[in-house]
Amino acid sequence: METRGTIAKVYKKTRLSQQGADFAYWQTQPYEKRLEALETLRREYHLWKYGTEPGFQRVYTIVKRQ
Repeated sequence: METRGTIAKVYKKTRLSQQGADFAYWQTQPYEKRLEALETLRREYHLWKYGTEPGFQRVYTIVKRQ
C-alpha cells in the first residue's frame, strides 16, 4: 500500500493588495517543485471528487474475426 503525504491545514489572512506575494513565491521555485505541487493538488481533487485515484480508462473494442 502506498503512503501518501499529508498537507498541513494552514491559512493566512491577507489583504487583496498583498496577494502578489504568493505568485512571487511560486515564481522563485524550480519547475519540478511547481509541477509536484500541481500534481498533489490534482490528485487530491480527483480523490475528493470521484473517490478514487486518477488513472486511465480501459477501452475495449470488439472485433469480428473472419
